[in-house]
Amino acid sequence: MHILTDERQLIRDAAREFTMKRVLPLANRLDPEKGAIPRELIDEMAELGYFSILIPEAYGGLGLGAYEYCLVAEQLARGWMSVASLIARGNGLIGALKALSPQKKAEVLPRMARGECLGAFALSEPNAGSDVANITCRAVRVGDEWEITGAKYWCTFADQADFILVFARTDPAVDARARHRGISAFMVEKPRGELPAGCQGSAIPKIGYYGWTTWELAFDRCRVPAASMVGEEGRGFYLATAGLETARAHTAARSIGLAQGALEDAIQYAKDRNQFGRAIAEFQAIRFKLATMATHTEAARALLYAVCERIDQGQRCDTEAAMVKLFASEMSERVTSEGLQIHGGAGYTTHFAAERYWRDARLTKIFEGTSEIQQRIVSDALLGKGAR
Repeated sequence: MHILTDERQLIRDAAREFTMKRVLPLANRLDPEKGAIPRELIDEMAELGYFSILIPEAYGGLGLGAYEYCLVAEQLARGWMSVASLIARGNGLIGALKALSPQKKAEVLPRMARGECLGAFALSEPNAGSDVANITCRAVRVGDEWEITGAKYWCTFADQADFILVFARTDPAVDARARHRGISAFMVEKPRGELPAGCQGSAIPKIGYYGWTTWELAFDRCRVPAASMVGEEGRGFYLATAGLETARAHTAARSIGLAQGALEDAIQYAKDRNQFGRAIAEFQAIRFKLATMATHTEAARALLYAVCERIDQGQRCDTEAAMVKLFASEMSERVTSEGLQIHGGAGYTTHFAAERYWRDARLTKIFEGTSEIQQRIVSDALLGKGAR
C-alpha cells in the first residue's frame, strides 16, 4: 500500500502551485508557437530543488526517492510535459553517473543538484531504438583520447545541455550472442548553447514535445579525454539500462499529469460551454466521459505510487514498472483524446491546451520503451521468454 505522507503532500502541492502559476501560462503561450522553455524557468526549478530530487545528500541533493520524483513530474506534466521531462536532465542521469570516479562525482553532482550542469542522453541511433544493443557509433582510442564517430538520433536538449552522455562501441568484435558487450559510455562536456566540437546536428521536426529541440547528431572524430569514459570500458550497456524502473515510472507520472490536465480542462469547458440552452456538463454523454476519464487516471496513479514504493524499498520491480508505463501511457492517450472530443471543434485548435495534452500523450507510448516492448517484458514474466 502506498503512503502519501504529510511531507509528500507538501512536495506535491508545492509542485502543483508552481505549475499552475508559472509552467502552465508559459506552456499555453509558447507551445503553440514552438517556443523554447525560458532559462529563467529552469533557474526557478533549480532553486526549488527539482534537479536534485534523486541526487544523494552527500552531493548537495535532496536524497529522496522515486515516489517524490514522480510526484513532482506528475504535477509539472499537468502544465507542460517538456518541463516534467527536463528534470530528468539532472535526476534521470544519476543511475549512469554513479559509475563516475569519486573525484568526478564530487565535481559534477553538486553542480547538477544546483541545475548548473544538466545533461543530454545520446543512445538511440537511426537503426538502434528498441534494439539498444545494435548501436554502431564507434569510439577509437587515440593516445590519451577517444575519437567518437557515428550517428545518434532522438537526443533532446543536446544544444542547451552542459554535457552529453554518449554511448559508443569500443570493441568492434561483436558477439552475435551478446551484442550488448563492447559498448562504452562517455561524458562529452561542452559549452552550453553549442554542440561539441566534431559534432554536427539537425533538429528533428516533431509533432509535439515542444519547448526544446530534439536532435539528430553526427559525430565525426569527436575527441574527448580518456578520463571522460564513465564506468568500465565495454560495460556501457548496463549504464544505459541503469535506473530503467525509475525512468519508466517517471514516464507513467508524465502520462498521468497529461491526463489530469485533460480532465481538469474538459470539466471546466463542459461547465462553460452551452448548447441547446444548457451547459454541456449537464448531458449524460459528457458526464459519463468525464467519470471514465477520472477513473482511469486515478487507477494509473494508484499503480504508479505502488510501483514507486517498491523501487524506493529496493525491491526488484521491472515487470511492475513495465506494467505502469504501459497502462499509464495507453490510458493517457485515451483520456486526452476524450478531453479533446469534449472540446469539440475548439479542441482541434491551439486556442486550448487539449490538443497539446493529446499530442504529448501520444509520445509516452513510444519513449522509454514502446508499449510493445513493455508488453514483451510483462508477457515474458508471465510465460517465460518466447520467440522474438
